[in-house]
Amino acid sequence: MSSDDYTEKDRHEDIKVLHGMGYAQELQRSMSKFSNFAISFSIICILSGGINSFAQSIGSIGGAGAGIGWIVGCGVSAVFALAMAQIASAFPTAGGIYHWSSILGNTFWGWLAAWTNLLGLITVLGAINIGTAFFFAGTFGPWFGFDGSTPHQIVWFVAIVTIIQAIFNHIGIKATTFLTDISGYIIFATTAVLVLACLFFAPSIDLSRLWTFHNYSGAAGGNVFPESTSMVNLFLLCLLLPVYTITGYDASAHTSEETVKAAHSVPRGIVTAVFWSSLIGWIMVCAIMLAIPDMEAGAAQGWMVFFNTMDTILPNGLKLLIYFGILITQLLCGLATVTSASRMLFAFSRDDGMPIGSKALATVSPRFRTPVNAIWTATVLSIVYVILAQFISIGGTNIYTIVVNSTLIFLFASFTIPIVAGLIAYGNPKWPHPGPWSMSGGLFKLMCVLSIVAMAIIFWIAIQPPNDKVLSIVIGFVVLAVLIWFGVEKRRFKGPPIGEEIKKRAAIIAAAEKAVGEAN
Repeated sequence: MSSDDYTEKDRHEDIKVLHGMGYAQELQRSMSKFSNFAISFSIICILSGGINSFAQSIGSIGGAGAGIGWIVGCGVSAVFALAMAQIASAFPTAGGIYHWSSILGNTFWGWLAAWTNLLGLITVLGAINIGTAFFFAGTFGPWFGFDGSTPHQIVWFVAIVTIIQAIFNHIGIKATTFLTDISGYIIFATTAVLVLACLFFAPSIDLSRLWTFHNYSGAAGGNVFPESTSMVNLFLLCLLLPVYTITGYDASAHTSEETVKAAHSVPRGIVTAVFWSSLIGWIMVCAIMLAIPDMEAGAAQGWMVFFNTMDTILPNGLKLLIYFGILITQLLCGLATVTSASRMLFAFSRDDGMPIGSKALATVSPRFRTPVNAIWTATVLSIVYVILAQFISIGGTNIYTIVVNSTLIFLFASFTIPIVAGLIAYGNPKWPHPGPWSMSGGLFKLMCVLSIVAMAIIFWIAIQPPNDKVLSIVIGFVVLAVLIWFGVEKRRFKGPPIGEEIKKRAAIIAAAEKAVGEAN
């Protein structure tokens, strides 16, 4: 359904649902069902994580990491997506993860989910743009005297790119969705060209690679992972590629208040973004794996295996065309992440979640109908993280490497909190009825249980060497969060409105909508 098919009845129904949760329609509701899908599809961006982290596949168990590991890893993301989609249909608000956890769980659950999701989004925005900087340095950068060899170069590149991404977010959701819609088509087209090129120019095609397990840990795999004799351990580590790549689908939920017929469109956006990214991504990583001229030599190249393979087999003009498509999608991936992070920050601040500046961060521009202060705050915080990531190390390990894996834990933990709350609350007074998009109660509960198991697996593989310092980061965050909650926030933070508090907000809602020009 396009936004052009959005009737006045649909509009009033969306606003009624939002008012029923105690919030005003301040953001501009103009995102179509496709746009809601496209923003998650753009953040997942198989041409970003699927390429930049490809070495985690071959550098663990070889070709089976693509042929089999990718499917298993995408299954992990799929159970989260299905469980989240059912909750999103019932509670379609911006910053959905925070609201779901608060409504279905309690105030502490919501507060913790908000902070873990915010931390994950802010740092992953920095990680995406750092990855883009290195990709640019290795492709087109030398034409402009940029080789990414110094932290200063990376910081300046990321700062400029992130500011441009924020500007497009500032000027309105229509500008953002126009670009992310285009991004969806570019991802499809570029991936198709990449796959066909890999298969056509491959020296030979050996399909058995895709189900052949080989121990490429240690030096044999370019030291992507430390040497290990356990194939089970290495198989689990290869899941880092698909699990890291297939995330970001919470963006569909974060933009609920800007999506038409959100209770229907948002869950479909989450599920379809994961499905198509998983399917097309699997075809892509398999094609790359088949194109590697020599598996032993390719594995030993470590993180450079993708680029060295493309340099070896592709004509220069075609290679540059593919690289250009990849670069554009990576830039738009960052743009969509700014959207997601700013909506989470806006929604949390709307309920006075931030210890300082909540009122300003919850302000919506009457001209652009976007949370401009939240957009720029998320941008600044991400740039600050990039500065830290480039200039600070812990025990000789760059903090960027450590935080990227911490981010994986924080993002999936923020997904798990509302899923656990939903599992407990489903069918109870807190959640008596599902939304219009729903699975059977038994299937939903199964997805919730599988998500909890998957979270345990993700946590385990994310703290394995060389990322064992991640455990200290996570424990430190949990201890700090508990101290802050019981020391300050338990008395101060009230959470989202419930019960009679929603009715008392009628005048506030009307004033807020009048301030941004929302007609009743």
